[in-house]
Amino acid sequence: MQTWLIRGVVMAVVHAAANVFVALLRAGDPTGQSTVSALVLGVLAGIAAVWAAVDGWKGVPDRGRVWVFACLVAGWGSAVLGVIGRAVFVDETSASALGPALTGGAAFTALLVLVPAGLGLLVGPRLDRSATR
Repeated sequence: MQTWLIRGVVMAVVHAAANVFVALLRAGDPTGQSTVSALVLGVLAGIAAVWAAVDGWKGVPDRGRVWVFACLVAGWGSAVLGVIGRAVFVDETSASALGPALTGGAAFTALLVLVPAGLGLLVGPRLDRSATR
């Protein structure tokens, strides 16, 4: 399987699960979840940054292109999975929510993967490999 497809699908599932989790918490208490939302965003950014840093550290070939394609798959995949997850687990979200999710939501998710991954790709190759031996 292509490297970018694996990263994109895993990031899409993780982002969709986080989206459904935050929506489920907001359904119970709409005004009190700003801290949880910020923590979830930080964890999602951290996952992309660490995974990309490991790719840089291991010397994965063409890793920049891999993460650009992965962020596109993650954006659109998490939009579709997030709408399905909210419809099943949170409320009666309909197909009308798919349009905004595939435009603004997918773009936000793609940036939430691409920017930390770019930072990870900058840091990863500079990590000392001799310290782990």
